Amino acid sequence: MRLIFNLLTFACIASLLSCNTAEVYYGDPVVQVNINRVELMPNMPQPYDLLDWKEKGGQFDGYVFDFDSRLPAGPMIWLDNNQRNLPQQTFGLFTAVHDVRQGADVNNGEFHESLNSLAAILGAGLIGIDKTNQNGYNFVKMIQNYFNTDNGWNIMMNNTTPEVALLGGGYGRDWWYDVFPNVLFYNVCDVFPGVENAENIQRTIAEQFCKADSVLNGNYDYSYFDYAQMKGMINNIPLQQDAAGGHGYVLYAAYKQFGDKRYLARAKSAIEALDNQTESRFYEVLLPIGAYTAARLNAEEGTEYNVGKMLDWVFEGVKSENGRTGWGIIVDKWGEYDVSGLQGSITDGGGYAFLMNSIKMAMPLVPMVKYEPEFARAIGKWMLNNANASRLFFPDKIPDGNQWLPGMQGYTNSVVAYEGLRYADDLNNPRLTGVHPVAIGDGPKWHKDNPPESMFSLYSTAPVGIFGAMIEKTNVEKVLKLNCNVTDFYSDRTYPVFLLYNPYNESVKVKYTPVKEGVDLFDIVSKTYLARSAGGSAEIEIPADQACVVVELPPGVGIKRENNKLWVDKKIISYK
Repeated sequence: MRLIFNLLTFACIASLLSCNTAEVYYGDPVVQVNINRVELMPNMPQPYDLLDWKEKGGQFDGYVFDFDSRLPAGPMIWLDNNQRNLPQQTFGLFTAVHDVRQGADVNNGEFHESLNSLAAILGAGLIGIDKTNQNGYNFVKMIQNYFNTDNGWNIMMNNTTPEVALLGGGYGRDWWYDVFPNVLFYNVCDVFPGVENAENIQRTIAEQFCKADSVLNGNYDYSYFDYAQMKGMINNIPLQQDAAGGHGYVLYAAYKQFGDKRYLARAKSAIEALDNQTESRFYEVLLPIGAYTAARLNAEEGTEYNVGKMLDWVFEGVKSENGRTGWGIIVDKWGEYDVSGLQGSITDGGGYAFLMNSIKMAMPLVPMVKYEPEFARAIGKWMLNNANASRLFFPDKIPDGNQWLPGMQGYTNSVVAYEGLRYADDLNNPRLTGVHPVAIGDGPKWHKDNPPESMFSLYSTAPVGIFGAMIEKTNVEKVLKLNCNVTDFYSDRTYPVFLLYNPYNESVKVKYTPVKEGVDLFDIVSKTYLARSAGGSAEIEIPADQACVVVELPPGVGIKRENNKLWVDKKIISYK
Protein backbone atom coordinates (compact mmCIF):
# COMPACT_ATOMS: atom_id res chain seq x y z
CA MET A 1 0.00 0.00 0.00
CA ARG A 2 1.21 3.59 -0.53
CA LEU A 3 -0.23 6.95 0.48
CA ILE A 4 -1.22 9.23 -2.41
CA PHE A 5 -1.20 12.89 -1.53
CA ASN A 6 -3.42 14.39 -4.16
CA LEU A 7 -2.72 18.10 -3.85
CA LEU A 8 -4.78 18.89 -6.92
CA THR A 9 -7.77 17.23 -5.32
CA PHE A 10 -7.43 19.26 -2.18
CA ALA A 11 -7.07 22.41 -4.28
CA CYS A 12 -10.27 21.52 -6.12
CA ILE A 13 -12.08 20.96 -2.86
CA ALA A 14 -10.81 24.25 -1.50
CA SER A 15 -11.91 26.13 -4.60
CA LEU A 16 -15.34 24.54 -4.45
CA LEU A 17 -15.74 25.83 -0.92
CA SER A 18 -14.18 29.25 -1.40
CA CYS A 19 -17.57 30.84 -1.74
CA ASN A 20 -18.28 30.01 1.91
CA THR A 21 -15.43 31.51 3.87
CA ALA A 22 -17.30 31.10 7.16
CA GLU A 23 -17.34 27.31 6.91
CA VAL A 24 -16.41 25.67 10.20
CA TYR A 25 -13.22 23.58 10.22
CA TYR A 26 -14.10 19.92 10.73
CA GLY A 27 -10.64 18.48 10.17
CA ASP A 28 -8.31 17.86 7.27
CA PRO A 29 -9.55 15.89 4.26
CA VAL A 30 -8.89 12.16 4.53
CA VAL A 31 -5.91 11.29 2.34
CA GLN A 32 -6.87 8.45 0.04
CA VAL A 33 -4.91 5.19 0.09
CA ASN A 34 -4.56 3.22 -3.09
CA ILE A 35 -5.10 -0.50 -3.37
CA ASN A 36 -2.43 -1.27 -5.94
CA ARG A 37 -4.41 -3.89 -7.85
CA VAL A 38 -7.43 -1.61 -8.07
CA GLU A 39 -5.17 0.98 -9.69
CA LEU A 40 -4.67 -1.47 -12.56
CA MET A 41 -8.41 -1.54 -13.23
CA PRO A 42 -9.89 0.88 -15.77
CA ASN A 43 -11.58 4.02 -14.50
CA MET A 44 -14.06 3.64 -17.36
CA PRO A 45 -14.82 -0.08 -17.88
CA GLN A 46 -16.06 -0.97 -21.36
CA PRO A 47 -18.52 -1.88 -22.66
CA TYR A 48 -20.59 -0.43 -19.84
CA ASP A 49 -24.06 -1.67 -18.99
CA LEU A 50 -25.36 -1.44 -15.43
CA LEU A 51 -27.91 -4.10 -14.62
CA ASP A 52 -31.00 -3.15 -12.62
CA TRP A 53 -29.89 -5.25 -9.69
CA LYS A 54 -32.92 -4.57 -7.52
CA GLU A 55 -35.26 -5.69 -10.28
CA LYS A 56 -33.17 -8.82 -10.83
CA GLY A 57 -33.25 -9.56 -7.11
CA GLY A 58 -37.04 -9.33 -7.03
CA GLN A 59 -37.35 -11.55 -10.09
CA PHE A 60 -35.03 -14.14 -8.59
CA ASP A 61 -37.01 -14.30 -5.35
CA GLY A 62 -40.31 -14.47 -7.22
CA TYR A 63 -39.11 -17.42 -9.26
CA VAL A 64 -37.14 -19.62 -6.87
CA PHE A 65 -39.68 -19.43 -4.03
CA ASP A 66 -42.59 -20.30 -6.34
CA PHE A 67 -43.64 -23.91 -5.74
CA ASP A 68 -45.78 -23.82 -8.90
CA SER A 69 -43.59 -21.95 -11.37
CA ARG A 70 -44.65 -22.26 -15.02
CA LEU A 71 -41.28 -21.27 -16.43
CA PRO A 72 -39.72 -23.91 -18.73
CA ALA A 73 -37.16 -24.86 -16.08
CA GLY A 74 -39.97 -25.58 -13.61
CA PRO A 75 -39.98 -25.09 -9.83
CA MET A 76 -36.67 -24.80 -8.00
CA ILE A 77 -37.98 -25.32 -4.44
CA TRP A 78 -39.40 -28.25 -2.48
CA LEU A 79 -40.39 -29.04 1.11
CA ASP A 80 -38.25 -31.19 3.38
CA ASN A 81 -40.24 -32.93 6.11
CA ASN A 82 -37.41 -34.91 7.71
CA GLN A 83 -37.29 -32.56 10.71
CA ARG A 84 -33.53 -32.76 11.16
CA ASN A 85 -32.22 -30.87 14.21
CA LEU A 86 -35.58 -29.19 14.90
CA PRO A 87 -39.14 -30.58 14.90
CA GLN A 88 -40.31 -28.47 11.98
CA GLN A 89 -40.62 -28.50 8.22
CA THR A 90 -37.93 -26.87 6.13
CA PHE A 91 -37.30 -26.40 2.43
CA GLY A 92 -34.66 -27.03 -0.19
CA LEU A 93 -33.52 -25.06 -3.21
CA PHE A 94 -31.66 -26.55 -6.15
CA THR A 95 -27.99 -25.60 -6.04
CA ALA A 96 -27.92 -25.66 -9.83
CA VAL A 97 -30.82 -26.08 -12.23
CA HIS A 98 -31.89 -29.74 -12.36
CA ASP A 99 -28.97 -31.08 -10.36
CA VAL A 100 -29.83 -34.80 -10.36
CA ARG A 101 -28.71 -35.19 -6.74
CA GLN A 102 -31.42 -32.87 -5.50
CA GLY A 103 -35.17 -32.55 -5.26
CA ALA A 104 -38.02 -33.84 -3.12
CA ASP A 105 -37.68 -37.44 -4.34
CA VAL A 106 -33.89 -37.72 -4.40
CA ASN A 107 -31.64 -38.48 -1.41
CA ASN A 108 -34.68 -38.34 0.85
CA GLY A 109 -35.17 -34.70 -0.16
CA GLU A 110 -32.36 -33.70 2.20
CA PHE A 111 -29.61 -32.56 -0.12
CA HIS A 112 -29.83 -28.78 -0.15
CA GLU A 113 -27.44 -26.05 0.99
CA SER A 114 -27.78 -23.32 3.57
CA LEU A 115 -25.34 -21.09 1.70
CA ASN A 116 -27.92 -21.03 -1.07
CA SER A 117 -31.05 -20.61 1.06
CA LEU A 118 -29.55 -18.11 3.52
CA ALA A 119 -28.17 -15.91 0.74
CA ALA A 120 -31.53 -15.95 -1.04
CA ILE A 121 -33.36 -14.96 2.14
CA LEU A 122 -30.82 -12.26 2.98
CA GLY A 123 -30.84 -10.75 -0.51
CA ALA A 124 -34.64 -10.70 -0.60
CA GLY A 125 -34.86 -9.13 2.84
CA LEU A 126 -32.44 -6.38 1.91
CA ILE A 127 -34.62 -5.28 -1.01
CA GLY A 128 -37.71 -5.25 1.18
CA ILE A 129 -39.31 -8.68 0.74
CA ASP A 130 -40.73 -10.12 3.97
CA LYS A 131 -39.48 -13.70 4.09
CA THR A 132 -41.14 -14.32 7.46
CA ASN A 133 -44.56 -14.27 5.82
CA GLN A 134 -44.47 -15.15 2.15
CA ASN A 135 -47.20 -17.25 0.58
CA GLY A 136 -47.98 -18.76 3.98
CA TYR A 137 -44.39 -19.69 4.85
CA ASN A 138 -41.93 -18.28 7.37
CA PHE A 139 -38.78 -19.10 5.43
CA VAL A 140 -36.59 -17.36 8.02
CA LYS A 141 -37.81 -19.75 10.72
CA MET A 142 -37.56 -22.73 8.38
CA ILE A 143 -33.83 -22.28 7.73
CA GLN A 144 -33.13 -22.95 11.42
CA ASN A 145 -32.98 -26.66 10.55
CA TYR A 146 -29.43 -26.03 9.35
CA PHE A 147 -28.48 -25.46 13.00
CA ASN A 148 -26.77 -28.81 13.50
CA THR A 149 -27.54 -30.17 16.97
CA ASP A 150 -27.87 -33.84 16.01
CA ASN A 151 -24.12 -34.08 15.29
CA GLY A 152 -23.10 -32.07 18.36
CA TRP A 153 -21.51 -29.20 16.44
CA ASN A 154 -24.21 -26.69 17.49
CA ILE A 155 -23.53 -24.19 14.71
CA MET A 156 -25.22 -23.40 11.42
CA MET A 157 -23.86 -25.70 8.71
CA ASN A 158 -24.27 -26.05 4.97
CA ASN A 159 -26.40 -29.20 5.22
CA THR A 160 -28.94 -30.40 7.78
CA THR A 161 -27.35 -33.83 8.19
CA PRO A 162 -24.04 -35.62 7.57
CA GLU A 163 -25.93 -38.26 5.58
CA VAL A 164 -25.74 -35.98 2.53
CA ALA A 165 -22.33 -34.56 3.36
CA LEU A 166 -20.33 -36.32 0.68
CA LEU A 167 -22.77 -35.41 -2.09
CA GLY A 168 -21.16 -31.96 -2.37
CA GLY A 169 -20.96 -28.56 -0.73
CA GLY A 170 -18.58 -29.18 2.19
CA TYR A 171 -19.70 -30.64 5.48
CA GLY A 172 -17.33 -30.64 8.41
CA ARG A 173 -14.25 -30.87 6.24
CA ASP A 174 -13.93 -27.45 4.61
CA TRP A 175 -13.73 -24.59 7.13
CA TRP A 176 -15.28 -21.74 5.15
CA TYR A 177 -18.32 -23.93 4.45
CA ASP A 178 -18.77 -24.29 8.22
CA VAL A 179 -18.11 -20.69 9.25
CA PHE A 180 -19.83 -18.72 6.49
CA PRO A 181 -23.37 -20.08 7.14
CA ASN A 182 -23.08 -18.53 10.61
CA VAL A 183 -22.05 -15.19 9.13
CA LEU A 184 -25.08 -15.27 6.86
CA PHE A 185 -27.39 -16.43 9.66
CA TYR A 186 -26.33 -13.53 11.87
CA ASN A 187 -26.94 -11.14 8.98
CA VAL A 188 -30.38 -12.62 8.30
CA CYS A 189 -31.24 -12.21 12.00
CA ASP A 190 -30.34 -8.52 11.77
CA VAL A 191 -32.62 -8.05 8.76
CA PHE A 192 -35.42 -10.16 10.31
CA PRO A 193 -35.18 -9.68 14.10
CA GLY A 194 -37.43 -11.37 16.62
CA VAL A 195 -37.98 -14.70 14.85
CA GLU A 196 -38.76 -17.45 17.34
CA ASN A 197 -35.67 -19.35 18.56
CA ALA A 198 -33.27 -17.24 16.51
CA GLU A 199 -31.60 -15.54 19.48
CA ASN A 200 -31.08 -18.90 21.19
CA ILE A 201 -29.28 -20.15 18.11
CA GLN A 202 -27.25 -16.96 17.82
CA ARG A 203 -26.16 -17.23 21.44
CA THR A 204 -25.17 -20.88 21.04
CA ILE A 205 -23.16 -20.12 17.90
CA ALA A 206 -21.36 -17.33 19.75
CA GLU A 207 -20.50 -19.68 22.59
CA GLN A 208 -19.16 -22.29 20.17
CA PHE A 209 -17.05 -19.75 18.30
CA CYS A 210 -15.85 -18.28 21.60
CA LYS A 211 -14.68 -21.72 22.75
CA ALA A 212 -13.13 -22.47 19.38
CA ASP A 213 -11.06 -19.29 19.34
CA SER A 214 -9.93 -20.00 22.87
CA VAL A 215 -8.78 -23.47 21.87
CA LEU A 216 -7.09 -22.19 18.73
CA ASN A 217 -5.34 -19.49 20.78
CA GLY A 218 -4.09 -17.56 17.75
CA ASN A 219 -3.19 -20.59 15.61
CA TYR A 220 -5.65 -21.00 12.73
CA ASP A 221 -3.40 -23.31 10.69
CA TYR A 222 -6.12 -25.88 9.95
CA SER A 223 -8.29 -27.09 7.09
CA TYR A 224 -11.34 -27.07 9.34
CA PHE A 225 -12.40 -27.21 12.95
CA ASP A 226 -14.45 -29.92 14.66
CA TYR A 227 -16.86 -27.91 16.82
CA ALA A 228 -18.04 -31.03 18.67
CA GLN A 229 -14.55 -32.15 19.71
CA MET A 230 -13.27 -28.54 19.80
CA LYS A 231 -10.25 -29.59 17.79
CA GLY A 232 -8.51 -28.21 14.71
CA MET A 233 -8.22 -30.64 11.81
CA ILE A 234 -6.02 -30.97 8.73
CA ASN A 235 -7.02 -32.81 5.58
CA ASN A 236 -6.50 -32.44 1.82
CA ILE A 237 -8.09 -28.96 1.82
CA PRO A 238 -5.60 -26.05 1.97
CA LEU A 239 -5.18 -24.51 5.41
CA GLN A 240 -7.77 -21.77 5.89
CA GLN A 241 -6.31 -19.20 8.25
CA ASP A 242 -8.82 -16.60 7.04
CA ALA A 243 -11.50 -18.49 8.97
CA ALA A 244 -10.30 -16.21 11.77
CA GLY A 245 -12.02 -13.38 9.89
CA GLY A 246 -15.34 -15.23 10.03
CA HIS A 247 -14.93 -16.05 13.72
CA GLY A 248 -14.06 -12.44 14.46
CA TYR A 249 -17.05 -11.12 12.54
CA VAL A 250 -19.61 -13.39 14.20
CA LEU A 251 -18.19 -12.79 17.66
CA TYR A 252 -18.19 -9.01 17.19
CA ALA A 253 -21.77 -9.16 15.91
CA ALA A 254 -22.65 -11.27 18.96
CA TYR A 255 -21.03 -8.67 21.21
CA LYS A 256 -23.12 -5.94 19.58
CA GLN A 257 -26.23 -8.10 19.92
CA PHE A 258 -25.78 -9.37 23.49
CA GLY A 259 -23.20 -7.06 25.10
CA ASP A 260 -21.10 -9.94 26.42
CA LYS A 261 -17.51 -8.70 26.68
CA ARG A 262 -16.18 -12.24 26.30
CA TYR A 263 -17.35 -12.10 22.70
CA LEU A 264 -15.53 -8.81 22.16
CA ALA A 265 -12.34 -10.23 23.61
CA ARG A 266 -12.52 -13.29 21.36
CA ALA A 267 -13.41 -11.17 18.32
CA LYS A 268 -10.20 -9.23 18.92
CA SER A 269 -8.27 -12.46 19.42
CA ALA A 270 -9.50 -13.87 16.10
CA ILE A 271 -8.76 -10.70 14.13
CA GLU A 272 -5.36 -10.48 15.78
CA ALA A 273 -4.66 -14.01 14.53
CA LEU A 274 -5.64 -12.86 11.06
CA ASP A 275 -3.51 -9.73 11.32
CA ASN A 276 -0.52 -11.81 12.40
CA GLN A 277 -0.51 -13.76 9.14
CA THR A 278 2.50 -13.04 6.95
CA GLU A 279 0.87 -13.79 3.58
CA SER A 280 -2.51 -14.02 1.89
CA ARG A 281 -4.58 -17.06 2.79
CA PHE A 282 -7.64 -15.88 0.88
CA TYR A 283 -10.18 -18.67 0.48
CA GLU A 284 -13.60 -17.82 -1.00
CA VAL A 285 -15.05 -15.02 1.19
CA LEU A 286 -13.94 -14.82 4.83
CA LEU A 287 -10.86 -12.62 4.38
CA PRO A 288 -12.83 -9.53 3.17
CA ILE A 289 -15.19 -10.07 6.11
CA GLY A 290 -12.18 -10.11 8.40
CA ALA A 291 -10.89 -6.86 6.89
CA TYR A 292 -14.24 -5.19 7.55
CA THR A 293 -14.27 -6.47 11.13
CA ALA A 294 -10.73 -5.18 11.64
CA ALA A 295 -11.82 -1.76 10.36
CA ARG A 296 -14.76 -1.65 12.78
CA LEU A 297 -12.66 -2.75 15.71
CA ASN A 298 -10.08 -0.08 14.87
CA ALA A 299 -12.76 2.59 14.70
CA GLU A 300 -15.02 1.54 17.54
CA GLU A 301 -12.65 -0.23 19.94
CA GLY A 302 -9.32 1.52 19.33
CA THR A 303 -7.38 -1.44 17.94
CA GLU A 304 -4.69 -0.97 15.31
CA TYR A 305 -5.04 -3.83 12.85
CA ASN A 306 -3.49 -3.40 9.41
CA VAL A 307 -6.57 -3.19 7.20
CA GLY A 308 -4.55 -2.11 4.17
CA LYS A 309 -2.46 -5.26 4.36
CA MET A 310 -5.60 -7.40 4.50
CA LEU A 311 -7.08 -5.63 1.48
CA ASP A 312 -3.89 -6.25 -0.47
CA TRP A 313 -4.12 -9.92 0.46
CA VAL A 314 -7.65 -9.98 -0.97
CA PHE A 315 -6.99 -8.15 -4.21
CA GLU A 316 -3.49 -9.47 -4.98
CA GLY A 317 -4.57 -12.99 -4.13
CA VAL A 318 -2.83 -16.08 -2.84
CA LYS A 319 0.71 -16.65 -4.02
CA SER A 320 1.69 -19.39 -1.60
CA GLU A 321 1.78 -22.94 -2.97
CA ASN A 322 0.38 -24.11 0.36
CA GLY A 323 -2.75 -22.01 0.04
CA ARG A 324 -5.46 -21.71 -2.56
CA THR A 325 -2.92 -20.50 -5.07
CA GLY A 326 -4.15 -17.89 -7.54
CA TRP A 327 -7.37 -16.99 -5.71
CA GLY A 328 -7.91 -13.23 -5.80
CA ILE A 329 -9.47 -10.40 -7.79
CA ILE A 330 -9.27 -10.44 -11.57
CA VAL A 331 -7.80 -7.49 -13.46
CA ASP A 332 -8.09 -8.09 -17.18
CA LYS A 333 -9.89 -7.60 -20.46
CA TRP A 334 -11.19 -10.84 -21.96
CA GLY A 335 -11.93 -10.38 -25.61
CA GLU A 336 -13.91 -7.17 -25.91
CA TYR A 337 -15.02 -7.16 -22.27
CA ASP A 338 -13.50 -5.57 -19.20
CA VAL A 339 -13.86 -8.15 -16.42
CA SER A 340 -11.83 -6.41 -13.72
CA GLY A 341 -13.19 -6.52 -10.19
CA LEU A 342 -14.59 -10.05 -10.29
CA GLN A 343 -13.48 -12.57 -7.68
CA GLY A 344 -12.17 -16.01 -8.52
CA SER A 345 -9.05 -17.71 -9.77
CA ILE A 346 -6.60 -15.37 -11.46
CA THR A 347 -4.67 -18.31 -12.88
CA ASP A 348 -7.09 -21.15 -13.74
CA GLY A 349 -7.25 -21.39 -17.54
CA GLY A 350 -6.41 -17.72 -17.89
CA GLY A 351 -8.98 -16.75 -15.25
CA TYR A 352 -12.19 -18.14 -13.77
CA ALA A 353 -14.57 -15.69 -12.05
CA PHE A 354 -17.59 -16.50 -9.89
CA LEU A 355 -20.74 -14.43 -9.42
CA MET A 356 -21.44 -15.50 -5.85
CA ASN A 357 -18.02 -14.45 -4.61
CA SER A 358 -18.04 -11.20 -6.57
CA ILE A 359 -21.34 -10.10 -5.03
CA LYS A 360 -20.69 -11.27 -1.49
CA MET A 361 -17.36 -9.46 -1.28
CA ALA A 362 -19.25 -6.17 -1.59
CA MET A 363 -21.24 -7.03 1.53
CA PRO A 364 -18.33 -6.18 3.90
CA LEU A 365 -16.17 -3.88 1.81
CA VAL A 366 -18.70 -1.17 0.90
CA PRO A 367 -19.71 -0.46 4.54
CA MET A 368 -16.04 -0.64 5.53
CA VAL A 369 -15.49 2.88 4.13
CA LYS A 370 -17.60 4.31 6.96
CA TYR A 371 -14.82 3.24 9.31
CA GLU A 372 -11.81 3.55 6.98
CA PRO A 373 -12.75 6.42 4.59
CA GLU A 374 -9.19 6.49 3.24
CA PHE A 375 -10.24 3.55 1.04
CA ALA A 376 -13.35 5.27 -0.35
CA ARG A 377 -11.86 5.98 -3.78
CA ALA A 378 -10.37 2.48 -4.12
CA ILE A 379 -13.56 0.68 -3.10
CA GLY A 380 -15.68 2.97 -5.29
CA LYS A 381 -13.51 2.27 -8.32
CA TRP A 382 -13.48 -1.47 -7.65
CA MET A 383 -17.28 -1.56 -7.27
CA LEU A 384 -17.78 0.26 -10.57
CA ASN A 385 -15.79 -2.45 -12.32
CA ASN A 386 -17.33 -5.27 -10.30
CA ALA A 387 -20.95 -4.19 -10.82
CA ASN A 388 -20.40 -3.71 -14.54
CA ALA A 389 -18.65 -7.04 -15.14
CA SER A 390 -21.04 -9.05 -12.94
CA ARG A 391 -23.84 -8.64 -15.49
CA LEU A 392 -21.95 -10.95 -17.86
CA PHE A 393 -22.98 -14.01 -15.85
CA PHE A 394 -26.61 -13.55 -16.92
CA PRO A 395 -27.61 -15.19 -20.22
CA ASP A 396 -29.46 -12.09 -21.46
CA LYS A 397 -26.44 -9.84 -20.83
CA ILE A 398 -23.78 -11.69 -22.82
CA PRO A 399 -23.98 -12.63 -26.52
CA ASP A 400 -24.96 -16.18 -27.47
CA GLY A 401 -21.54 -16.60 -28.98
CA ASN A 402 -19.94 -16.16 -25.55
CA GLN A 403 -22.02 -18.64 -23.55
CA TRP A 404 -22.32 -22.38 -23.28
CA LEU A 405 -26.11 -22.48 -23.59
CA PRO A 406 -27.07 -20.06 -26.37
CA GLY A 407 -30.74 -19.41 -26.93
CA MET A 408 -31.77 -20.49 -23.43
CA GLN A 409 -32.50 -17.02 -22.07
CA GLY A 410 -36.16 -17.95 -21.65
CA TYR A 411 -35.47 -21.10 -19.65
CA THR A 412 -35.53 -19.16 -16.38
CA ASN A 413 -36.24 -15.76 -18.00
CA SER A 414 -32.53 -15.05 -17.43
CA VAL A 415 -33.20 -14.85 -13.70
CA VAL A 416 -30.70 -17.59 -12.85
CA ALA A 417 -27.14 -16.77 -13.84
CA TYR A 418 -24.28 -18.94 -14.96
CA GLU A 419 -22.06 -20.05 -12.12
CA GLY A 420 -18.91 -18.71 -13.68
CA LEU A 421 -17.23 -16.65 -16.33
CA ARG A 422 -14.05 -18.14 -17.81
CA TYR A 423 -11.41 -16.59 -19.97
CA ALA A 424 -11.71 -19.67 -22.18
CA ASP A 425 -13.95 -22.73 -22.37
CA ASP A 426 -12.58 -25.77 -20.53
CA LEU A 427 -15.16 -28.29 -21.76
CA ASN A 428 -13.88 -28.62 -25.33
CA ASN A 429 -16.83 -27.12 -27.16
CA PRO A 430 -15.57 -26.54 -30.75
CA ARG A 431 -17.94 -23.59 -31.14
CA LEU A 432 -16.17 -21.78 -28.31
CA THR A 433 -12.61 -22.28 -29.50
CA GLY A 434 -10.79 -18.96 -29.31
CA VAL A 435 -13.81 -17.23 -27.72
CA HIS A 436 -13.21 -14.93 -24.72
CA PRO A 437 -14.92 -14.77 -22.25
CA VAL A 438 -17.22 -17.78 -21.88
CA ALA A 439 -20.19 -17.93 -19.48
CA ILE A 440 -20.13 -21.43 -18.06
CA GLY A 441 -20.62 -23.53 -14.92
CA ASP A 442 -19.24 -26.61 -13.22
CA GLY A 443 -22.61 -28.35 -12.74
CA PRO A 444 -22.03 -30.98 -15.45
CA LYS A 445 -18.74 -31.90 -13.76
CA TRP A 446 -20.37 -32.69 -10.41
CA HIS A 447 -22.29 -35.76 -11.60
CA LYS A 448 -22.19 -37.70 -14.85
CA ASP A 449 -25.97 -37.36 -15.27
CA ASN A 450 -26.20 -33.63 -14.62
CA PRO A 451 -27.71 -31.88 -17.64
CA PRO A 452 -26.10 -28.91 -19.40
CA GLU A 453 -28.56 -26.49 -17.77
CA SER A 454 -26.93 -27.26 -14.41
CA MET A 455 -24.48 -24.56 -15.51
CA PHE A 456 -27.23 -22.15 -14.39
CA SER A 457 -26.55 -21.71 -10.68
CA LEU A 458 -29.07 -20.69 -8.03
CA TYR A 459 -26.28 -20.90 -5.46
CA SER A 460 -24.37 -18.26 -7.38
CA THR A 461 -27.34 -15.98 -8.07
CA ALA A 462 -28.89 -16.18 -4.59
CA PRO A 463 -27.12 -13.10 -3.12
CA VAL A 464 -28.18 -10.84 -6.03
CA GLY A 465 -30.36 -8.82 -3.65
CA ILE A 466 -27.20 -7.55 -1.93
CA PHE A 467 -26.32 -5.64 -5.09
CA GLY A 468 -29.99 -4.75 -5.49
CA ALA A 469 -30.13 -3.02 -2.12
CA MET A 470 -26.69 -1.46 -2.39
CA ILE A 471 -26.32 -0.09 -5.93
CA GLU A 472 -28.19 2.90 -7.33
CA LYS A 473 -27.72 4.75 -10.59
CA THR A 474 -27.25 8.50 -10.67
CA ASN A 475 -27.88 10.92 -13.52
CA VAL A 476 -24.21 10.64 -14.48
CA GLU A 477 -23.33 7.39 -16.19
CA LYS A 478 -20.73 5.34 -14.28
CA VAL A 479 -21.17 7.39 -11.11
CA LEU A 480 -22.82 4.93 -8.73
CA LYS A 481 -24.46 5.69 -5.42
CA LEU A 482 -23.56 2.87 -3.03
CA ASN A 483 -25.49 2.37 0.20
CA CYS A 484 -22.94 1.90 2.99
CA ASN A 485 -25.54 1.11 5.66
CA VAL A 486 -27.50 -1.69 4.06
CA THR A 487 -24.95 -4.42 4.87
CA ASP A 488 -23.39 -2.75 7.91
CA PHE A 489 -25.08 -5.21 10.22
CA TYR A 490 -25.22 -4.77 14.00
CA SER A 491 -24.14 -1.16 13.73
CA ASP A 492 -25.56 2.28 14.33
CA ARG A 493 -27.34 3.34 11.16
CA THR A 494 -29.04 6.49 12.44
CA TYR A 495 -27.94 8.54 9.44
CA PRO A 496 -27.96 7.32 5.81
CA VAL A 497 -24.46 6.98 4.34
CA PHE A 498 -23.58 6.66 0.64
CA LEU A 499 -20.34 6.24 -1.29
CA LEU A 500 -20.01 7.95 -4.69
CA TYR A 501 -16.96 7.70 -6.95
CA ASN A 502 -16.27 9.91 -9.97
CA PRO A 503 -14.25 7.92 -12.57
CA TYR A 504 -13.93 10.85 -14.99
CA ASN A 505 -10.79 12.95 -15.47
CA GLU A 506 -12.77 16.08 -14.70
CA SER A 507 -15.15 17.05 -11.92
CA VAL A 508 -18.80 16.12 -12.37
CA LYS A 509 -22.01 17.48 -10.91
CA VAL A 510 -24.31 14.71 -9.71
CA LYS A 511 -27.99 14.96 -8.88
CA TYR A 512 -28.19 13.49 -5.40
CA THR A 513 -31.57 12.32 -4.08
CA PRO A 514 -31.55 11.96 -0.27
CA VAL A 515 -33.52 9.38 1.66
CA LYS A 516 -35.49 12.19 3.32
CA GLU A 517 -36.02 15.70 1.99
CA GLY A 518 -34.48 18.70 3.68
CA VAL A 519 -31.32 17.06 5.01
CA ASP A 520 -27.77 18.42 5.04
CA LEU A 521 -25.20 16.42 3.05
CA PHE A 522 -21.82 16.11 4.77
CA ASP A 523 -18.81 14.38 3.19
CA ILE A 524 -16.56 12.57 5.68
CA VAL A 525 -13.75 12.40 3.09
CA SER A 526 -13.38 16.13 2.38
CA LYS A 527 -14.86 17.03 5.82
CA THR A 528 -17.18 19.55 4.19
CA TYR A 529 -20.86 20.11 3.56
CA LEU A 530 -21.81 19.34 -0.04
CA ALA A 531 -25.33 20.74 0.31
CA ARG A 532 -27.58 22.26 2.95
CA SER A 533 -31.30 21.62 3.42
CA ALA A 534 -31.47 19.47 0.31
CA GLY A 535 -35.01 19.20 -1.00
CA GLY A 536 -36.11 16.41 -3.30
CA SER A 537 -32.61 16.47 -4.76
CA ALA A 538 -29.39 18.43 -4.61
CA GLU A 539 -26.53 18.95 -7.04
CA ILE A 540 -23.20 17.91 -5.58
CA GLU A 541 -19.82 18.22 -7.23
CA ILE A 542 -17.25 15.44 -7.07
CA PRO A 543 -13.65 16.15 -8.14
CA ALA A 544 -12.01 14.13 -10.91
CA ASP A 545 -11.12 10.53 -9.99
CA GLN A 546 -12.18 11.05 -6.39
CA ALA A 547 -14.85 9.77 -4.04
CA CYS A 548 -17.08 11.16 -1.34
CA VAL A 549 -18.83 9.42 1.53
CA VAL A 550 -22.02 11.36 2.11
CA VAL A 551 -23.76 11.34 5.48
CA GLU A 552 -27.33 12.67 5.46
CA LEU A 553 -27.86 14.80 8.58
CA PRO A 554 -30.88 16.61 10.01
CA PRO A 555 -30.92 20.21 8.73
CA GLY A 556 -28.91 22.64 10.79
CA VAL A 557 -27.70 20.05 13.26
CA GLY A 558 -24.40 20.83 14.95
CA ILE A 559 -21.30 18.73 14.34
CA LYS A 560 -18.92 18.41 17.28
CA ARG A 561 -15.23 17.64 16.73
CA GLU A 562 -13.53 15.75 19.52
CA ASN A 563 -10.43 13.51 19.50
CA ASN A 564 -10.33 13.74 15.71
CA LYS A 565 -13.83 12.25 15.51
CA LEU A 566 -16.99 14.01 14.40
CA TRP A 567 -20.14 13.65 16.49
CA VAL A 568 -23.79 14.49 15.89
CA ASP A 569 -26.21 14.04 18.80
CA LYS A 570 -23.86 11.63 20.57
CA LYS A 571 -23.44 9.56 17.39
CA ILE A 572 -20.08 9.31 15.64
CA ILE A 573 -20.37 10.16 11.94
CA SER A 574 -16.63 10.20 11.18
CA TYR A 575 -13.91 8.22 12.92
CA LYS A 576 -11.01 9.99 11.18
